[in-house]
Parts: sequence; C-alpha cells; structure tokens
Amino acid sequence: MLVPGKPANEAARIDALHGLNLDSAPEERFDRLTRLAKRLFNVPIALVTLVDKDRQWFKSCVGLDATETSRDVSFCGHAILQNELMLVPDALKDLRFHDNPLVTGAPNIRFYAGYPLTVPDGNKMGTLCLIDTQPRNLDDEERALLRDLAEMAEQELMAVQMASMDELTLLSNRRGFKQLAQHALDACARLNRPATLLFFDLNDFKQINDLYGHAEGDSALKTFADVLRIAFRESDVVGRLGGDEFVALLTGSSHVETTRIMARLKEILEERNATLHRGYAIRFSVGQIEYDPRRHDTVDRLLADADGAMYAHKQALKRC
Repeated sequence: MLVPGKPANEAARIDALHGLNLDSAPEERFDRLTRLAKRLFNVPIALVTLVDKDRQWFKSCVGLDATETSRDVSFCGHAILQNELMLVPDALKDLRFHDNPLVTGAPNIRFYAGYPLTVPDGNKMGTLCLIDTQPRNLDDEERALLRDLAEMAEQELMAVQMASMDELTLLSNRRGFKQLAQHALDACARLNRPATLLFFDLNDFKQINDLYGHAEGDSALKTFADVLRIAFRESDVVGRLGGDEFVALLTGSSHVETTRIMARLKEILEERNATLHRGYAIRFSVGQIEYDPRRHDTVDRLLADADGAMYAHKQALKRC
C-alpha cells in the first residue's frame, strides 16, 4: 500500500479547510449531490470527502455507514494531489491500493473515481467520488458529467462563505438556484435527458401580510417551502427567487412523473391548509416549461418562459 503524499501548500490548505467550518452535521446541499451521483452512475457509494491533517471525513455520504477514515488509507488523499479525475478501474490491480484495508476488507473497494474539489484560492479540500465493489470504468461522457457534479460541489463549498441559501426558508436563493440549475441543465443536454421548470407564485400573498402581519407572511413562506421540500424528489433543485416566488427544476422526469409530483404537492398543501387554521389558505399559480436546449441556452431564458407561463396561469385563475 502506498501512503498518500501531501501537497506543497499543506499548512495553508489545512488552515483554509478549517476556516470553512464544515465539520458539522450533514447538509442538504451536499447530500443532494451525492444522491444524484449515486443515481446517475448506478454506484453503491458516493461521497463528498474533506481531507484533514490525519483523516478524511465525509461531508456527505450515501451507501456507507462510516463517517471518516484515516488519511493514510484514503484514496482521496491521493486524488487531491491531482488536478483532474483520479480513476482506479480495479483497485486489486493497482500497486497503490491492492493491499489497502479498504480494498481487502469492508467496504471492499474495487472501483474509485474522484475529482478534487478546489476552492477559489487554489486549495484542494477533498473530492466528490464514486465507489463500486466491482471493477468498472468511465467513458468520456461520464467523466465530463462527474466533473460537472464536482464543480457543483465546489460551488456549494464556496456558498458556505457566499450565502447562496435563503435565510428564511433554507432553500437555495436566486443565485444558488441558478448555479445549481445551470449545471443540472448542462448534464441533461449532454445526456439527452428531459427537464422541467416549475415557477410558483403565491396567490394573494400581499393580503396575508396586510391582514395578518409580516410575521404571518413569513410563516406562510416557510410553510410553502416545506411543502415543496417534501413533495419534490431529493435530486430536484428547489429555490426561492425572492418575495413569494419559488422555483423547482425536475431533471430526468417524464410528463407523467411531473404530473404525479404536482398532484402530491397539491395534496400536501391542502393538508397543511386544513390543519394550520390560520384564517387563510395558501394558494399558488404555477408556470410549467419543458427544457429545450435549442431555446433555453441559459437558466435565465428558461426562467423567463416559466415566469410568463405562471403569469398566464394567474390571469386565468382570476377570470374563473
């Protein structure tokens, strides 16, 4: 077994890692990425790892019970020494890892693919990695997709400092949503998969503020955000653009599945309205637009079309 070396800027790298203050409870922003990676690549294990002085620990982990390992036996300790993908098709045939305890014992790693996660100052904090118990490889399209997911993880690391989350609802704010959505759309375009954007606007929200106060208005926003969080799939990108406008990007979903999700959303919202007894009901208008890579070359164009569809729906409701 070959113990991983350390970068030349190791002291500065460790200081930068500790400055991020990420050794904390799991966060949805990272968990969503590992769930998506596990599903897209059909692997049993996907991780966001952070390589500390003597250990690597998992900011997000699906498919593995452990929360950290020694840095000496880590694959990711080797990966952060590179600038691009580190690919190990069969660990038993790799001199660095063939007798590694993570290979000869649980979790019985055979395949590893990890992209180093780099923050703006150039330090490599850890990796987004895939692990399988069977030998395999990645083609060029899969490598590009994993790189895109790693870039999303890098943006989330930066978001810890740049506040891309909406403080009231704990959803992505406009900036955070656009960053995540653009990467998701790029992946859909590359893999020829469908995507659907739903643009929500709460009906008569001003009336809630005027009659019940802004604290109650904030409560209504948080309630609707919670309903969105429950109704949509774990891999969907959900955000609050501002005010009473919310969005959700569904990737890889058929029209039937989108319809089913919307029906579930309405059912959950009706249940909340019935149990809260606040003197008003939370209602919404929604615009639904199917992603067309020829027309929607940016998230902004897709948002604009969905906003227009939402406005048309709102006007139709007023005429009823």
